[in-house]
Amino acid sequence: MAGALLAPILALLLALSPTALAERATQWPDWRLPAPLGRPSNRPGRQDLAYPTWMAGQWQVHSDDLSYQVRFAPNAKGAVVGDRAYNATAIGRALLGEALLQVANDPTNPNRQIAVLAGDQRLESTVVGRHSAQPDPTHFWADELALQVLHGPGDPRVSRVETLSRYALGPDGTVSAEQWQASYPSPALGLAATASSSGHYRLELTPLNPGPPPLQSDPAS
Repeated sequence: MAGALLAPILALLLALSPTALAERATQWPDWRLPAPLGRPSNRPGRQDLAYPTWMAGQWQVHSDDLSYQVRFAPNAKGAVVGDRAYNATAIGRALLGEALLQVANDPTNPNRQIAVLAGDQRLESTVVGRHSAQPDPTHFWADELALQVLHGPGDPRVSRVETLSRYALGPDGTVSAEQWQASYPSPALGLAATASSSGHYRLELTPLNPGPPPLQSDPAS
């Protein structure tokens, strides 16, 4: 009886181990939900993704034929976090150009953003699952599952997007990154799902300044 009670707990601990994300990368593109992810916080809207200290600063990112800048800085609690609105705007403009009008953070939830798009459309994105691990001083893994709702003409369109990232700090201070991504249908069709589309990307991050840039006040602090 005790073994039967412990089995689900042991399975969860195994899923959230530092090696679980590396194993998830080997399974791409044959991803399925549920994924080995926990909730962003037991207090919704109060915990952002924390990065290693060596990610603090402003970076020039090169990925395929795209180039943009992102930045990370310590919040009031001392954790290094991404400037989500700034970074999403930079990536969105690189991909969509002027079709992306604005990105804003939810002031009460660092895990939620609203992007305003051309054509009277709004994309609401909320991180609903997360797992991160730093297996050694120069490597960092992070996996996030976001619920996305596209509002516009007609009925809202709902999907889920999972992004698994691996960051590696080089001896020259640059960071190489690899990302695996998959999209899933709306949870209204079932919490369990098979990836409907996928992508794989490689990025190179070059530091632009020696210190962290200022961030907007962190609602999680």
